[in-house]
Amino acid sequence: MSSIPQLELQQKTRWTWYLVLILASVSVNTGRVFVMQSRDTYTPMLSANDRSRWCTVRALVDHGTYAIDAFVNERHPQKRNRRPWHTIDMVQHRGADGRQHLYSSKPPLLATMLAGPYWCLQKLTGANLTDNPFLVIRALLMLCHVAPLGLYFFLLARIIEQYGTTHWGRVLVMTCATWATFLTTFAATLNNHLPAAISVLIALWVTLPVWHTKHSATWRFAAAGVFAAFAAANELPALSFLALFGGILFLHSPKQTCGAFLPGAAIVAVAFFGTNFLAHDSWRPPYAHRGDGPLLATFPGQLKGQDSDRDLLEVSRRNLGKEGLEISPQAVLRPSHRPDRRELYDPQSQRRFELVATDNGNIQLRGWDNWYDYPGSYWHSEKRSRIDQGEPSRVTYALHVLIGHHGLFSLTPIWILSIYGVCRWSQSGQTRVLRGFAAFTGTLTLVCLVFYLARPLQDRNYGGTACAFRWMFWFTPLWTLCLLPATDAMERITWRRWAVYLLLAVSIGSASYGFANPWRHPWLYTWFWQNG
Repeated sequence: MSSIPQLELQQKTRWTWYLVLILASVSVNTGRVFVMQSRDTYTPMLSANDRSRWCTVRALVDHGTYAIDAFVNERHPQKRNRRPWHTIDMVQHRGADGRQHLYSSKPPLLATMLAGPYWCLQKLTGANLTDNPFLVIRALLMLCHVAPLGLYFFLLARIIEQYGTTHWGRVLVMTCATWATFLTTFAATLNNHLPAAISVLIALWVTLPVWHTKHSATWRFAAAGVFAAFAAANELPALSFLALFGGILFLHSPKQTCGAFLPGAAIVAVAFFGTNFLAHDSWRPPYAHRGDGPLLATFPGQLKGQDSDRDLLEVSRRNLGKEGLEISPQAVLRPSHRPDRRELYDPQSQRRFELVATDNGNIQLRGWDNWYDYPGSYWHSEKRSRIDQGEPSRVTYALHVLIGHHGLFSLTPIWILSIYGVCRWSQSGQTRVLRGFAAFTGTLTLVCLVFYLARPLQDRNYGGTACAFRWMFWFTPLWTLCLLPATDAMERITWRRWAVYLLLAVSIGSASYGFANPWRHPWLYTWFWQNG
C-alpha cells in the first residue's frame, strides 16, 4: 500500500517539472518574439521566407489583394538602399486585371488565416503593418506561434505521462521537447513548420482513445481529419501522414472515418485550394508552376539569329490567332536563361509565351507556366547562394542530411535514441498500440526521407538558409514520443544516463544556436565553411 502514495508523489513531482519546463520555454520564446528585429531594425521580420508571408497578410488587409508588388520594393525611409519588405520567395503571373503581378510563392492559406486577426487588430487599435510592424507582427506571433506552442507542450506532457514508464525517462523526454528541438527555435518567426508539427500532435492526441477502445466519440475523428489535413496543408510531404493516419482509422471504424474524418479533412482541402484559386486563379500552388506551359503549336524553325526574330514573331502570331489569342505589334522576343528557349512577350496585354527548340528542328510554341522565371528573379540569376544552387550529388546530399552539416543526427543527436525507441516498441512483447505507433513513425520517416533525397537538383538545397533541415520538423512530436522507450531503458545504468545527457546537451546547443535568427546556417555548416 505504501507504494501508491509514493507513485502519486512522483507523479506530482513530474508535473511540477513539466510545468516548470513549459513555462520556462514559453517565457523565453515570448521574450525572443519581443526582441527580434531585422538587420536594418525597421521590422521584426528576419528573412525572405517570413517576409513573403507577411507581405501577403499586408496585401490582403491593407490592399484587398494577394498581389504584393505594391510594396516589395519600398525603400527604408532613412537607408534608401534597403528594402524592408523585399523577398526572394515570390512568383510572377498575370492577375485578374490582365497585368503581371508579384505574389508570395508560399501557399496562401496560412497567410489568409492570419489576415483575420490582423484585420481585427487593425479595426480595434488602428495599428497596421505599414506604420506599426513591430506591434502587429509581435502580437500575431504570440497568437499563432507561442500560444499554440504552449498547448503543444501541455498535450505532449499528458501523452508522455501516459506512455512513459520511469520517472527519469519522462522528465528527460519533456526536457528534450521544450528545449532540444528546432520547433522552439522557429517559434519567434512566421513559418509553416511549427503549425504543421502542432497539428500532427493534436491529430495524434485526439485519436489515442480511439486506438485503445472500440468505440469513441465521432468528434475525435472529425478533429483528427481537420488537423491531419492542416499538417499536410503546411507541409506537402505530410500528405503521407494524412493518408496513412486516415487508413489506420478506417480499419478501426470505416463508418466514422468516412462520416467524420474525411469531411474534416475536406474542409481544410477546400480552404487550401480555394485560397490558392483566389490568389492565383489556379488550383495548383505556385511551386507546381515551374515548368513548360500547354503546347499551342509546333512549326519548323530556329531560335537563334537576329534576322529570324521578325519571322518567328509572324509565325507565332498566326498560330496564336488559331487558338483565339492575339498579340499586339509591340510584342518582342526576349532571351531566356536556358539556351533552347526564348520568351515571347506582349507588353500591351502583358502575356508571356515560350518558344522551345526541339531536337528535330522544330519550334514549340507554349503558354508560359514558369512563375519563378521573370525579370529580376532570384531563382534564375547568378545571385543565388551556393546552397540554393542545389547539391549535385545525391549521395553527398544524403550524408549531409543525416550526419553532415544539416544532419538530423549530427545537429540533434538525441534522435538516435528515437531509432532505438522505435525498435523497442516494435518488439512482440509490447501492446498493439505501441507496436502500431512504432511502425507508423518508422514508415513515415523512411518514406519522407526518400522523397526529399530523390528531389531534383533545384530542390536539393537543405531547406535553404535555415539552422537545420527544416523540412522534417513536422516529425518532431512523433520522434519525441519514440524517445520514451529508449530513455526508460537507459535509466537503469549510470553511464547510459550520462550518454543521454551528452546527446541532449548537443541537441539543446544546436537548437539554441538559432535563437537570435533561425534563418541562418547551422553551426556545423558554418564550422565546415570556416575550415574550408
